[in-house]
Amino acid sequence: MQNKKINLAIFASGSGTNAENIVKYFLNDDIISVHSVFTNNPKAGVIERMKTYNIPMIIFNKDEFHSKQFLSLLYQLNIDVIILAGFLWLIPENIIVNFPDRIINIHPALLPAYGGKGMYGNNVHKKVIDNKETKSGITIHLVNKDYDKGKILFQAVCHVYPNDTVDTLANRVHLLEYTHFPSIIKAFVLTR
Repeated sequence: MQNKKINLAIFASGSGTNAENIVKYFLNDDIISVHSVFTNNPKAGVIERMKTYNIPMIIFNKDEFHSKQFLSLLYQLNIDVIILAGFLWLIPENIIVNFPDRIINIHPALLPAYGGKGMYGNNVHKKVIDNKETKSGITIHLVNKDYDKGKILFQAVCHVYPNDTVDTLANRVHLLEYTHFPSIIKAFVLTR
């Protein structure tokens, strides 16, 4: 059995709605806690959101991200699992190697379709609509050295309707994210 809490670090680049949803989910959890949130965007909405929860924020640039000190910081903070919640940079290989099967990402489509570099957020939804797909959804997966190619842990599907806009589809996909991401993180962390 666990003797200490399992510490999550959330990486986010944008508004932080998924990050906040995860933080709220684990607020009173006896085993898992969100230890800190990292962002590569000093203007990200996630920074303001985390003030409410008194979660430490770490803001970093590309050079820092690729440094040995960054990896050391993750160890100093006793981070067990990294959660990517709208984080747009490719994770450096030294972090992937040192956190094998301990980095989880969420993607706003049904991988392997609509994955890869540049395929995030509204770019994905626009492509799904342009290609007249009838379904989309979310994929929660482990991270490896290639964008969106890690082992799939979970997928959930939603319909794409002929009159959908990027916004209406995005809203439906976000609902799936909010519903499933925290519980899939918990299930994975507790069984690893």
